[in-house]
Amino acid sequence: MIDKVGLLTIRDGKVLLCRKKRGTSLLILPGGKRETGESSLECLARELGEELGDVTAVSPELIGVYTHAAAGAVEKIVQIELYRAQLSGDARAQSEIGELVWFGAQDDWATLAPSLAEVVFPDLIRRGILTS
Repeated sequence: MIDKVGLLTIRDGKVLLCRKKRGTSLLILPGGKRETGESSLECLARELGEELGDVTAVSPELIGVYTHAAAGAVEKIVQIELYRAQLSGDARAQSEIGELVWFGAQDDWATLAPSLAEVVFPDLIRRGILTS
């Protein structure tokens, strides 16, 4: 199982997502794999720095843990511990991230990683955290 920590940040009804430079063209949440001995919030802070530059997640709140097939490697399972927070700082695609995308309800769900389209976003819509 791939153990990841992710960030849900919403601005003007849109969710900040990332597209990697290689591996998959599907949109994923900012965040990444936990390193040995790392807490969830330490992992989130490190990954955001690596992927988005000089940013900070402001008062992150755990909103759920989701398990699904991994993007680009459906034979693998990913578990995402998801935190909601606003970002302080100017997010810019860094490291393995090729592009940042603000994804809204009218955008094409076929561009989303399976975990987002099939599990995470439907749950967040059902709970009223996202609008459809």
